[in-house]
Amino acid sequence: MFKRILVPIDGSPTSNKALVAALNLARDAGASIRLVHTLDQLVYLGAYDYNPNLLSVVREDASRVLADALAIAQAAGVEADTVLIDDPGQRLGISVAEEAKKFGADLIVVGTHGRRGAGRVLLGSGAEEILRLAPVPVLTVRSEEDKAA
Repeated sequence: MFKRILVPIDGSPTSNKALVAALNLARDAGASIRLVHTLDQLVYLGAYDYNPNLLSVVREDASRVLADALAIAQAAGVEADTVLIDDPGQRLGISVAEEAKKFGADLIVVGTHGRRGAGRVLLGSGAEEILRLAPVPVLTVRSEEDKAA
C-alpha cells in the first residue's frame, strides 16, 4: 500500500515514537523512508545575544538527530535516507509538504502531542500545520503522556 514514507523528526520522544511507527509500517509494506529535519527558524529570527557559532551548533545537532534516526532505521532493516531543510524563511508545514512532493511520498508519519488550546499552539502547531498542508495522507502518532491523560 505505502511505498514511500516521509517522517519529519526532531529528536524528541514523540518524534521517535512516530519513527518507530513508520518503521513498522515500512517493514510490513516493503516501503522506504525519508527522514527529514527542518532547522528551527527561531534560531534565525534573532537571539538577543547573537553568537556566530550558534548556527553551526544547531546544524551539527540537526545532523546528529538525522544520523541517529538513520541508524535506527538501518538497524530495523528499512531502506532510508535523510534530508536537512535549512531554509530560514520557510514554515515547517510548507517545508514538509514540499519535501513530500519531491520524494514522491504516499504517506507522512508525524508525532503529535495531541494537546488543545494554548498547549496545542505551543506544542502541537507543527503537526497541525503539516496536516493542513500535506499533499498525501498523514498518520499522527500521539505521545504516551497524552494517552494517559
